[in-house]
Amino acid sequence: MNELQLKYGCNPNQKPSRIYMENGKALPVQVLSGKPGYINFLDAFNGWQLVKELRKATGLPAATSFKHVSPAGAAVGLPLTDTLAKIYWVDDLGDLSPLACAYARARGADRMSSFGDFIALSDVCDIDTARLIKREVSDGVIAPGYTEEALEILKQKKKGNYNVIRIDPDYTPDPLERKQVFGITFEQGRNELDINGELLSNLVTENKEIPEEALVDMKIALITLKYTQSNSVCFVKGGQAIGIGAGQQSRVHCTRLAGSKADNWFLRQSPQVLGLQFADTLGRAERDNAIDVYIGEDCMDVLADGTWETIFKVKPAVFNREEKRVWLDHMEGVTLGSDAFFPFADNIERAHKSGVKYIAQPGGSVRDDLVIECCNKYQMAMAFTGIRLFHH
Repeated sequence: MNELQLKYGCNPNQKPSRIYMENGKALPVQVLSGKPGYINFLDAFNGWQLVKELRKATGLPAATSFKHVSPAGAAVGLPLTDTLAKIYWVDDLGDLSPLACAYARARGADRMSSFGDFIALSDVCDIDTARLIKREVSDGVIAPGYTEEALEILKQKKKGNYNVIRIDPDYTPDPLERKQVFGITFEQGRNELDINGELLSNLVTENKEIPEEALVDMKIALITLKYTQSNSVCFVKGGQAIGIGAGQQSRVHCTRLAGSKADNWFLRQSPQVLGLQFADTLGRAERDNAIDVYIGEDCMDVLADGTWETIFKVKPAVFNREEKRVWLDHMEGVTLGSDAFFPFADNIERAHKSGVKYIAQPGGSVRDDLVIECCNKYQMAMAFTGIRLFHH
């Protein structure tokens, strides 16, 4: 089969719609359940490329949670700490497989943005991962295969309408890619850049010490940026993206957005949040929303009379700005990647507030010296890759 008819394009008024292969080639995907749409396939194919590269670069199973053609999270399959298992709502599932850990991390970094995601998995989906996916609000999943038990679980999701796609892991696309805008065809060579250690060897700061764990995080950041709508900035810690700022016109706004998401990820691990006692009627998504409000500027709204009783068993204390700052000051060892150079040092100042210690960026700004000087002020280590990673 070399084409698949879709219900509609990006919007219901955009018909007809299909995906197809030219020159009579067969599609490298098989739909095992559901009826994926246009945006589903965009997320699936971008997500698959991301996790395939993460697998190659790190040797670990990888997963990503995609929304509207940018990742909300991406991670490799490192074990979860008890705290991470709790804030990701998987502490009731026991020990998880590496692939399930990767998806728990990818989903958990920014659970609000991941609501209704499309999942990509680097490895054959196992029963642990399927059980985790089944209970989350998600549109679909793409993987190189599924165990019999995992597929049966996923086929039960959404009354049999959950989108399950199998992709040929050996599929290699043509070296040229094309798309049309306003009836005009654009053509370019595929971005086949290999994200490896050589890209991270040009250390331009006084601090030139980057531990192996941070080098892995740098690769995760750059590979994630490769498939994130530009401008984009990615914060990574412990094998997972913890904050992604995508599609902003200003780089500092990317950094602020990614930094605020990274801050939220760390604030969720604070004693104040871990001690919240939710009403038994509240589901995971409602708990995520409540936590987001509680740690945000609207904290008093959720604690107002007549509001908190519907959310919490016990009214929590206000988590004020000073207390949050004290907790965030414990955040350290974070890696930051940027898809293009930093034009001003304000990006570094903002990154410092979120515990950034290691940076990978292309370099090439007329103000590189000021950016390096700012990094030196905070004893950060920064690598110039010399490579831009725009994605549109």
